[in-house]
Amino acid sequence: MLGQGEKEHFGYVKTLQGDTPGTVDILAPLRRSGAAPTAVVPALVDVAARNISVTQKLAAWLTEERAFGHDFLFVPVFIGCGAILWFSLGTTPSLPLLIIAILVAAPLALLTRYRLDAGSRVCSVVALMLLGMLFAELETRRAATVLLDTPVTTTVTGKVVRREVDARGDWRYLVELHSTEAPSLTRSPGRVSLLARGGGEPMPIGAIIRGKARLSPPSGPALPGLNDFAFSSYFRGIGATGFFYQPPQPLAMANLGAEGWLEMADMWLYRLRAAIAERIRTTIGGDAGAFAASIVTDERQAISPETMEALRVSGLAHIVAISGLNMALASGIFFVGMRMGFSLFPAFAQRWPVKKISAFAALVMTLCYYLISGFAVSAERAWLMMSIMLVAVLFDQPSLSLRNVALSALIVLALSPSEVMGPSFQMSFAATIALVSAYAAWSRRRSGRERLYMGRKPSWITVAQMAGAVMAGVITTSLIGGLSTAIYSAEHFQRVTTYGLFANLAATPLMSLIVMPFGLIAMLLMPFGLDAPFLKVMGYGMAMVIEVADEVASWGGSAATGRPHGWFIGIASAGFLLLTLLRTRLALLGIPPLLLAFGLSATTFQRDLPDLLVHEDGSLVALLADEKVYTTRTRPHGFIYDQWQRALLLAKTPQAPVILQRDRPETFTKKAKLSQEELRAAAREMAVALKAGTPGVFTCKRGRWCVAQAQSGEWIIVLEEGRLAGKACDIADVVIVSQRTSFSQCRSGALLLNRDILRRIGSVEINFASANQPGVVEKLRASTAGMNRSWSEHRYYDWKSGRYEHELPETITRLLAASQ
Repeated sequence: MLGQGEKEHFGYVKTLQGDTPGTVDILAPLRRSGAAPTAVVPALVDVAARNISVTQKLAAWLTEERAFGHDFLFVPVFIGCGAILWFSLGTTPSLPLLIIAILVAAPLALLTRYRLDAGSRVCSVVALMLLGMLFAELETRRAATVLLDTPVTTTVTGKVVRREVDARGDWRYLVELHSTEAPSLTRSPGRVSLLARGGGEPMPIGAIIRGKARLSPPSGPALPGLNDFAFSSYFRGIGATGFFYQPPQPLAMANLGAEGWLEMADMWLYRLRAAIAERIRTTIGGDAGAFAASIVTDERQAISPETMEALRVSGLAHIVAISGLNMALASGIFFVGMRMGFSLFPAFAQRWPVKKISAFAALVMTLCYYLISGFAVSAERAWLMMSIMLVAVLFDQPSLSLRNVALSALIVLALSPSEVMGPSFQMSFAATIALVSAYAAWSRRRSGRERLYMGRKPSWITVAQMAGAVMAGVITTSLIGGLSTAIYSAEHFQRVTTYGLFANLAATPLMSLIVMPFGLIAMLLMPFGLDAPFLKVMGYGMAMVIEVADEVASWGGSAATGRPHGWFIGIASAGFLLLTLLRTRLALLGIPPLLLAFGLSATTFQRDLPDLLVHEDGSLVALLADEKVYTTRTRPHGFIYDQWQRALLLAKTPQAPVILQRDRPETFTKKAKLSQEELRAAAREMAVALKAGTPGVFTCKRGRWCVAQAQSGEWIIVLEEGRLAGKACDIADVVIVSQRTSFSQCRSGALLLNRDILRRIGSVEINFASANQPGVVEKLRASTAGMNRSWSEHRYYDWKSGRYEHELPETITRLLAASQ
């Protein structure tokens, strides 16, 4: 036996400890075949140091995050937080103060950027948030959209800049207004979206049209905390929506304004887009044709409401928009197809960098796809993402990385920071971040556990592994995409899809193997007139996707989640970003915020429902009692009631009002002023209906009033005739008037909500006071109260006086303050 000294001399101890190569090390290749070459990173943590403190572990993890550049991933996060903060404020911050703050914070951040203490990190975060606020300020000033202040019927003259057909064959035009008549609007919007019913030949893009139209301002939130559609309309440049009473007439006249070359190019692109969409719809036909046109040109209005609802319920609505899936499939198929084509010419492929040539060609193709997509926001993000990835291929850099996602987000936030407030931006980037992060984690795990196979594997094992990998990839991506977007689906739409995984498992192969390949070939051959056979095959694939959506939707897979807690999206997003952007165990810090966010929302569902709901125009009022909903309309407006139903988890079918028959010829509304006898008669009718009616159920006289008694005894009167407001105040506890009134407060002490008040504070939720509390109303929550921003200032404009009126009655102000 060797002695201890001899063993140390021959290195025997070190050999047993593994310092010299063993059998496995000798047989293993120096570099695994499936691994990409990576730079040698020194060990950040000594493996032998088992008993290190928590502080040391945290420091080591932070060092590893910085070593892999993950601190850069949070740059767009903090810029986005600054933009969100700016858009969420009740009043517009001072631009000079913002610039001064940036001039102070930015140099401090640059001077301390190499320091690793908390102070330098705070300076960097503050500077980035201020930069996001500056981006938001600049975009708001750049948009400068004039929103219509009140509904009006007028004759409009303008130029058609966009057009799109819907499922009924009606055309919706985006019109650039040049003049309005009878009446002439003081604050005329720049662009309006108008529906022309009756079909017929559409007006060409660029035509000057004229017609009588009903214009309405963009709607605000249907309830406090829901989506504000006026916000998105402001940044899209659309100041009003409405419809033509008759099909508009073209005017045979020269252009009303000089056109620059950019505007001419824009018009040419939209004419090309409209022609492509019409070609696809005509060749394929039906909903399949409209669906196919939507994924090429983003014209979605032609898809029937039934099919769109089935796509939403089944979790396939993301296919309709030109998003990352469509752009990735189109560019990927084009890129792989070109490389396969080059492989048929070995001499050329060996002499030239065919991979980079294919990447450049795919880059041009994605640009063309983006140009014919109508510059949709989702298409813009997908195009930026794919362009950055393809440019990375040109420079021999990794194409699929979180850094590329961060660069895409930075560009979007710099150009359109308002998109950070919308569901499209949030859901698309959440899905992309989750997928790329999961792929990176899987790659690290795979490279660490790759085994050495002696000899060649049998072909059946290879085929089985490939099939299993494809199936596992589809399942995993569908599951990750669904879970990552559930937060934002619950926040913005108050519902999630429960069977989306099954729908995506069936639809994704159809999109990947049939729809996108044949659609791409058809688009390449369309200039030569050879696209029809390939469009037909694409249509068959689209029809199968619609069948999948109908089948999954029939399972009832959409679940309403209710309106989440006000802090839900902020806390949940923080947890989600920590969980996906960090690579070390620090990522586990994202789990507590996620649990906290869902816990807060669970407590929100336990709160008492409001007793009374009032829409911002007074056209729809609902009483909630005994898990039933009693409304003032036999058929409530679906768009409004659907939002109420999902947000408050109400019954899907409301209780209709009792309609009284008219007992005299209707000359009532034609008089300029009502006589005292008519006023007293109307008051008697309302009082009798209140006393005789069933508690909770509205009793209505069409065109005049609706009355109801709440379960707790309060009397509510809803008026369509403003001249009855005085008598209603003497009878009821709450009076809601959808017209102007000559007074803003009831002398009887009743709560009055007239049209002007509702315009300023938006839709309202009311909780009645209990028996032991003073007054009638305990809480009054309004959707836009206190907001004085560019997208809400139209609510305060009085067209009669030409001034902005911000004052509210003292009663309303007091109730709003007490309800905060």
